[in-house]
Amino acid sequence: MTPADTRAEPDRETAAPAGPDPLAPDVDGAAGADGATVNGRTPSVTAPAPTPAPVLPLLRRLPRWTPRRQHLAVVGAFLLAALWVTSRIWADPAGRVAALYSSDPAQVQFFLAHSVRVVLHGEFPFFTEQFNYPDGVNLMANTAILALGIPMVPVTLLFGPAVTFVLLVTLALAGTATAWYVVLSRHVVHSRLGAAVGGWFCGFSPAMLSHANWHPNIISQFLLPFIVWRVLVITRSRRPYRDGALLALLVTVQAFINEEILLFTALACGVFLLAVVAQRPALWSAAWRPLLKALATCTAVAGSLLAYPLYVQFAGPMAYHGLSDAVRDYGNDIAAFVAQGSPTLGGHQRANVNLAPNYSEENAFFGWSLALIAVGIVLWLRNEVVVRALAVTGVFFAVLSLGERVSWWDREIAVGPWEWLVRLPLLDAVVPTRFGLITSVVVGLLLALAVERSRTLPVERRTLRTLTAAGLVLALLPIAPMPLQVTSRPAVPDFITADRWRGYVGPDQTLVPIPVPNMGNTHGMRWAAATNLDFKIPGGYFLAPRNGNTGDPGRFGGRPSGIGQLLEEVATTGRTPKLDDRQRRRSLDDLRYWRAAILVLPLDQHHAEPLRQTVEQLVGPGRRELDVWIWDVRTLTDATA
Repeated sequence: MTPADTRAEPDRETAAPAGPDPLAPDVDGAAGADGATVNGRTPSVTAPAPTPAPVLPLLRRLPRWTPRRQHLAVVGAFLLAALWVTSRIWADPAGRVAALYSSDPAQVQFFLAHSVRVVLHGEFPFFTEQFNYPDGVNLMANTAILALGIPMVPVTLLFGPAVTFVLLVTLALAGTATAWYVVLSRHVVHSRLGAAVGGWFCGFSPAMLSHANWHPNIISQFLLPFIVWRVLVITRSRRPYRDGALLALLVTVQAFINEEILLFTALACGVFLLAVVAQRPALWSAAWRPLLKALATCTAVAGSLLAYPLYVQFAGPMAYHGLSDAVRDYGNDIAAFVAQGSPTLGGHQRANVNLAPNYSEENAFFGWSLALIAVGIVLWLRNEVVVRALAVTGVFFAVLSLGERVSWWDREIAVGPWEWLVRLPLLDAVVPTRFGLITSVVVGLLLALAVERSRTLPVERRTLRTLTAAGLVLALLPIAPMPLQVTSRPAVPDFITADRWRGYVGPDQTLVPIPVPNMGNTHGMRWAAATNLDFKIPGGYFLAPRNGNTGDPGRFGGRPSGIGQLLEEVATTGRTPKLDDRQRRRSLDDLRYWRAAILVLPLDQHHAEPLRQTVEQLVGPGRRELDVWIWDVRTLTDATA
């Protein structure tokens, strides 16, 4: 028996016919649900009744619905859906941002501007001092999305990083759905409807929509279907070294999009293949040689290409080991699997409180109808090896996504298995709730297989179509995507966009935004991104070693500063404190450490007046210029430099 025998078909005791083999050699094509011939395949269907003669001339004038047009229609539908989801941001990319949490988009825009500097100025791609100056930030340890940002450099230069951000989100959603559609229609199912449904859910699941407003790196999963397919191919490859090298190239590019998603893909493929082999042990005898040869080749090639970037990530300056405690225990509530996602037709933010760590991490949320239908599909197709393996994979990662504490409607009921895995190498850098993304993909594949297998049911064709449509509506309509919720954000000050800052800030000095940039206040990062990082800033939103020493556990932000904490408190409370000499000396030390040239406070900053009064106590009177207050502190910081 060979790996090709692990096809998605019933066991020998079951007589139901099967679709194409996900683990078998590539099929020539797939037939649509309407019975059209596709790539040489013609399904066996009952011939339609003769068309009345008067209608024939009209039908001849209609354009033929060719396979190519069907593909274009599906891809066009995905693109329109992605535009619908992002429509509110497209209305004003620079002036609108995700509701509730605005830090991640600013960080991504900063990384996009960094890609511009890499291309135009040849800057080192894996580390930067343009924020958190002078300590800098390890970009390999902070998902700098170089594989997305560098191809988008022309767009960023022409339209700015805010436009590039929303374009990436749009293309990520549509591209991921399209990629799954291509792989499913060519290699897994005959039915284009099944492939389209599977691709749709993989691209527009509630989990993908949840991340869309914040994390284009996470939803850019358009390489994953091809990585998964190449992994399955190498189990039966006749040219394992070539196939291993191809897999290595895909792995390398994905590593520069998002390493966490790459790790998830590797784990999911491993669990799936183990589940297949557990059911068909004889497959291992034929699969292990090409598998090991291809994996060895992949490891050698990808390892060579990624060796230095990974060295910088794990042993370079500002490297950290393990995530911040703030996110390490992020987990799904069990009820999250039957609730509906906030950015969907039937979802509501208030109903999902405490079911997910926050609204950017709703990594399940299938709704009751789809959850029950998914279970029903597994029970219906339980005799198929691939379906059982998919079920094992989906459940395994759903359990891991619960995190260290298992809860039901925010009630802790048990200790989760993640409690014993969270400290393992690599896994200590994983956000456990995101394992639910793997379960989402499994559900999408089950939907595709169910639509395919439904064509074999002993039901009249019209009735079958009606039942299939009704089932899909019941499963997918409650979680249909809605436009992402956005809120307005302050514009980048004219003082920045008009380049007035250039008269003050030198190459080795910083412009200090007020308040100092941190996880909760990233406007200063957007200012720098708007200039393609032509000036440096202190602080920012990023992950760094907790105590500033390479190898420490991670934390959000750099080393604490007295002036940063002081101004953050004023910005939050609106109260102007009375400062003593000690606070002034400490603040001046911070400004000298940062080599500050000017402090900049926008006139429209929340609690601008208390902030202005506080800064004046520290460094003296400010001066209004265009739409900001500025304090030129070069004489204070240069005098003792």
